[in-house]
Amino acid sequence: MPPAPPKVSIDRIRNFSIISHVDHGKSTLSDRILELTGAVDARHMRAQYLDSMDIERERGITIKAQNVRVHFNDHVLHLIDTPGHVDFGYEVSRSLAACEGAVLLVDASQGIQAQTLANCYLALANNLEIIAVLNKIDLPAADPERCAAEIEQVLGLAAEEVLHISAKTGEGVAELLQAIIDRIPAPSGDPDAPLQALIFDSAYDQYRGVVSSLRVVEGTISTTDKLRFLQAGQDHEIEEVGIRTPEMVPVRSLGPGEVGYLIAGIKDVRAAKSGETVTLAHRPAPAPLDGYQDPKPMVFCGIYPIDGDDLPTLRDALDKLQLNDASVTFEPESSHALGWGFRCGFLGLLHMEIVRERLEREFNLSLIATAPSVAYRAFLTDGSMVAVDNPTELPDASRLDHIDEPMLKITILSPSEYTGSIMELCQSRRAEMLAMDYLSPSRVELSYTIPLAEVVLDFFDQLKSRTKGYASLDYEPTDYLTSQLVRVDVLINGEPVDAFSTIVHRSTAEYYGRKMAERLKELIPRQMFEVPIQAAIGGRVIARETVKARRKDVLAKCYGGDITRKRKLLEKQKEGKKKMKNIGRVEVPQEAFVAALRLED
Repeated sequence: MPPAPPKVSIDRIRNFSIISHVDHGKSTLSDRILELTGAVDARHMRAQYLDSMDIERERGITIKAQNVRVHFNDHVLHLIDTPGHVDFGYEVSRSLAACEGAVLLVDASQGIQAQTLANCYLALANNLEIIAVLNKIDLPAADPERCAAEIEQVLGLAAEEVLHISAKTGEGVAELLQAIIDRIPAPSGDPDAPLQALIFDSAYDQYRGVVSSLRVVEGTISTTDKLRFLQAGQDHEIEEVGIRTPEMVPVRSLGPGEVGYLIAGIKDVRAAKSGETVTLAHRPAPAPLDGYQDPKPMVFCGIYPIDGDDLPTLRDALDKLQLNDASVTFEPESSHALGWGFRCGFLGLLHMEIVRERLEREFNLSLIATAPSVAYRAFLTDGSMVAVDNPTELPDASRLDHIDEPMLKITILSPSEYTGSIMELCQSRRAEMLAMDYLSPSRVELSYTIPLAEVVLDFFDQLKSRTKGYASLDYEPTDYLTSQLVRVDVLINGEPVDAFSTIVHRSTAEYYGRKMAERLKELIPRQMFEVPIQAAIGGRVIARETVKARRKDVLAKCYGGDITRKRKLLEKQKEGKKKMKNIGRVEVPQEAFVAALRLED
């Protein structure tokens, strides 16, 4: 055991998160803080130091919240760097529960964006002290005065208290750290009270088991203790407690207000979920701490291994990933076309892409994901209700009374010259306007209710392309509304292929059916017989394409002569193909599934 760092009194501890819209400089600011406080040697410094996953570095985004302990002016600062993308808002809410304050970062050239507002309201809901900071003041396009006035007008934070920094050059970062010490309150807690510690993140290490990040609220946790996990109802011996500096450093104990990690030899990934309260086995706390609400998945898709033998590996991979990302849900399902797999729930489309990519990279799997769908409510003629997150589960039309679909309230912030283009996009996606407010003469805020199904595919991409990348989007689920929805089935040679079934609005069903039939015509290889590809609603075919048969030239040996000889040969070939079509099965190659279900198309 290395010597424990000197104990620090609770009034010299500050716990804070960095929150902002996506790409406003959170990870870069974390890098400068690590450099300035000497937490990382200059030789080992790299960009996005706290982003540990390759996928985070490649995409330039933070996916997992990370925590680190640094020292500045005789104070201990626990910094939690959070994601900015709307799909990872759940990570932000968990991180804020471990803090007393938040640094709200705003790009000095772009001003307030949709996620800036959402994360600010999240911090206010947690009663945190907010320090507003304008970043990127070194950019030629920066306009700090206008942005500070916007912060005062929209968020009610005084413009003269807004700090100006450049996370890239390091200008103003020391002043920000001093402001954190001066303005964010110290944590409270009694070191002699029964232990209450909140797990706000966990990850699985194949050598050491579950490694949990925790915040001690009351009492003291030390390496000699035996712990009780209140929600799981299990006792565990501590193997190691420690702090992240950002490397993992073991310590003898953690007191109230401190943030660190815990290893207790836990092999079952469900035993140390986020939101779990840890206490002492011999002196348990009277009640658990307020955990987190389980996030509700909004987008569903089937994930299947290309090699059926990989199914147990996929199940283990999802179990371990769910520990690290509690917002992923999954349950087994089977498909005639794809075999056994899992129906998984995600918070959004980017979340779905990231999870699939992590499964493929971290667990060496080859996967097929079906087209994304959302959770509908089907009301039957007998008055009962069925939840439908898989299109194949939709009851027969003769038993259906009506279908309700989930709605979102979306907020779009954009330069005002793109207002007309945004309104046109929203109207084409069945959205209804709620409000339109001008934050300044050049910035507008639009609020709509819109069906979730219209957002999950390419709404965000369309919004960005129509506004040259300047618009930002935030959303929150609202209620369910009754809609004219139908299930479109795709039949290949008369056999329905469940992987291609989807639920769409009646007005766009024909378009979807035509596009899918056209795409499959290009992807399915030609057979020895003609293959019809049909899109149908119930028993009514709405689109059809035909994959032409391969043909042998049976007339090659006929040189002139009687026409009846040629006809006889052609009729014989036709009969053979008809017979073959009746008994033949069309094998859709895996590549066709992958290509037909690609999200970007």
